[in-house]
Amino acid sequence: MKVDVHTHILPKHLPRFKEKYGYGGFIHLEHQADCRARLLRDDGTSFREIDSKCWDPKERLADCDHYGVDLQVLSTMPVMFSYWARPDDALDLSRFLNDHLASVIDAHSARFSALGTVSLQSPQLAVKELERCVKSLRFAGVQIGTHVNEWNLDEPELFPFFEAASELNAAIFVHPWDMMGEARMPKYCLPWLVGMPAETSLAICSLIFGAVLDRLPRLRICFAHGGGAFPGTIGRIEQGFLTRPDLCAVENKVNPRDYVKRIYVDSLVHDRDVFKLLLDLFGPEHIALGSDYPFPLGEKEPGKLIESMTELDVKSKERLLSGTAKEWLGR
Repeated sequence: MKVDVHTHILPKHLPRFKEKYGYGGFIHLEHQADCRARLLRDDGTSFREIDSKCWDPKERLADCDHYGVDLQVLSTMPVMFSYWARPDDALDLSRFLNDHLASVIDAHSARFSALGTVSLQSPQLAVKELERCVKSLRFAGVQIGTHVNEWNLDEPELFPFFEAASELNAAIFVHPWDMMGEARMPKYCLPWLVGMPAETSLAICSLIFGAVLDRLPRLRICFAHGGGAFPGTIGRIEQGFLTRPDLCAVENKVNPRDYVKRIYVDSLVHDRDVFKLLLDLFGPEHIALGSDYPFPLGEKEPGKLIESMTELDVKSKERLLSGTAKEWLGR
């Protein structure tokens, strides 16, 4: 069995949010021939080209059947978070996206699960929509960004949201977005290659050093792209904690390494040696299959890297391909 926790979807048609809300900054969709479309910024510049796999459940299911994926966990594209928007507008946008997700799930409940989106710039509204996602729409949880404007994830303003997620037994998937240093990385796709891994490590370190994970031991949280740069820098992170507690251990006295078995990461690292590092650090019990379907930087054949690891026994592969995901999702 394969459960893919990291896949993205959009509605086939997006409203012109600039016209709806009266100000710009939003993304809209312009359909073209051959089942393709462009995601455009309000100024007309292109954000990304996508194809119908991004909105057509039938095409997704055909790919799932071809690659043996039993369940896809759907979430919106992170560019849609819109944390910079007015809170009420962001709530309205998130409800639109979540209602679309619910319609897809209702039509194909055996093959799709969902992670909603919430307006984290207003934690109070985010909790309200989180409750709707879990209680009314029956989602497994929500996807959030690695930061919320100027807030890192340890900001006190965000703690009530994480507290509510823990109380609701909701899964949280953290995906990088709005990457740091993007202005210095205009070429070579570097925001995605360098900025994203750094963003994810920042999010993990913020939750550890800020004692959020310590205060909420039941919080089920998973980080995209194998935890980004965190696994490769855990030694440096721990060394900072040990040698400069005056700077690092100001809110949490627990060694950062002690938290690697408290969090989950997806398997999307593309490299056998890096995946071995994940296995050594987290163990199969904390790594879930994630492909980033349907985007080019994802794993084209979901689970291929896991299946290629001849040193793993059948039980470990089953855990990586589905068991960890089901545990994290609460299924």
